Amino acid sequence: MAISSEDITLKLQAIADPTRRRILQALKEKGGCSLDKPVGLCASDIEVRMKLSQPTISHHMAILTKSGLVHAEKLGLWRWYRRDESALREMMKALKAQL
Repeated sequence: MAISSEDITLKLQAIADPTRRRILQALKEKGGCSLDKPVGLCASDIEVRMKLSQPTISHHMAILTKSGLVHAEKLGLWRWYRRDESALREMMKALKAQL
């Protein structure tokens, strides 16, 4: 499935911010989730790692989720986030094809 130019732009805007790149890197690590998930992190784990407030984390996670680079799932009172590895690979492949 080909990624549109607009979709690539949305994804690039999402990763343009250094904090969001740090969040994506943190989501790559295994075993750090308070919810005992093998991958990904809950919002409070991201807050602690990034040393940012909850509203700031929510803002960054909304952008990453909207771009399709991160999946979000509500588990009770928690929000669990994980990277979409296939979306990241497709973005890199599409970007390489355009450059």
